[in-house]
Amino acid sequence: MTLNCSEPTTQSLLAAFNANIFKLNAVRPVNNLQTPTNISIYFTLFAILGVTWRIEFLSWDPEECGASAITVPRKKLWMPDVVINEFVDKSKAPDTLYVRVNHTGYVTDGMPVGAKTSCNLNIYTFPFDIQRCSYTFNSYMHSAASVRLSFGKSVEAILKRSNELMETMGEWELLDMSSYKRDTDSFGSTAWDQLTYYITLRRRATLYVVNLIIPSCFLITLDLFSFILPPQSVDRSAFKMTLILGYTVFLLLMNELLPVTGNSIPLLNVFFSICLALMVASLLETIIVTNLLHNSKDYRAAPRWVRVLVLEFIARLVCLPQKKTDQVIIFQNQDSIFTVKTQPGAQADEEDTSLAKGPASETVEELRKVSRQIQDLQQQISKNSESDQKTEDWIHIGYVIDRFLFILYGIFISVSFIAIVIIWIHSSNY
Repeated sequence: MTLNCSEPTTQSLLAAFNANIFKLNAVRPVNNLQTPTNISIYFTLFAILGVTWRIEFLSWDPEECGASAITVPRKKLWMPDVVINEFVDKSKAPDTLYVRVNHTGYVTDGMPVGAKTSCNLNIYTFPFDIQRCSYTFNSYMHSAASVRLSFGKSVEAILKRSNELMETMGEWELLDMSSYKRDTDSFGSTAWDQLTYYITLRRRATLYVVNLIIPSCFLITLDLFSFILPPQSVDRSAFKMTLILGYTVFLLLMNELLPVTGNSIPLLNVFFSICLALMVASLLETIIVTNLLHNSKDYRAAPRWVRVLVLEFIARLVCLPQKKTDQVIIFQNQDSIFTVKTQPGAQADEEDTSLAKGPASETVEELRKVSRQIQDLQQQISKNSESDQKTEDWIHIGYVIDRFLFILYGIFISVSFIAIVIIWIHSSNY
């Protein structure tokens, strides 16, 4: 059908539309119902969905009618029922009331679409995650025998235009885009034509690094340096309790930034949980060590497995071996000074450092007296040495545990920092 205009004006062209085209808006615009309507689809991500189709029985002479294209009300024409399968909510974009029709019968509908769609998210490496989502277009009612879909623009052109519009918008960065059209020939005339766009997005992680990771690392590092405080000090426990309270409040305030949907638990959540667990463990360790240092005299002797595990194995591992000190007792009479060195479980040694020498008989008698006194002293020392050794063992166990947790803390923080930097660099180089 070729429209005839009485004069080359837009009013004359609209009158021809009203008399011949607008009355047919309820039917598919083809001369023969067996002929499929070809619809071209393209879109600009974060912007506009473009749909183009042709009204077969519409054309006019641009010179005769004075215009090569015209905009007409959308409701006056037949509109294709193209839908996005991943839609989970109604589009909240503003409605466009007009479409553009050119003199060859092609209709272009560039309508904005607010597409809230479903996507299978893998948030294990959040906030350094890269997601691949899809948009699937097909007709809701018409099969491939009636409506044929095709790509209106190349994927490269769509990607370039979308990147220009998304350069400073949102938390996602568009990396790549690909397309796929399902082959309907093998399904027969009852199949639906379907176009699929695959979109690769990368999350901009700077916001989460500044607001989540860096403050958490500061707090955990501060807790690490709290080991410098003397373990027997009460201020150390109070300092650690304040850090735990602050870290808990920090997690509550930052909870809205963490993702709540996905197929897996984010590695960042595991990191936060381990940090909180280490803070609690360091506080419990401080309480135990403080108790050992203050009340070690009231404890029984350390079990053998504790001495083997802590005093021999872990102590060597953290370079804090137990030093066995000699007990030195000085005995002095008018003419001589005798020093007695004893070790736990060992016999006493005698050392004569005479300051003056008398007759031989007097010296022998004096040595006998000293020997008896030494034996009495050794018996007394043997009673006290077991109690002192028990106390020293428990005190040293406390220092070894404190040093071991400090080293474990430092290793965890170092490995975490390195892992975060590696994941960030890997996602940036995608």
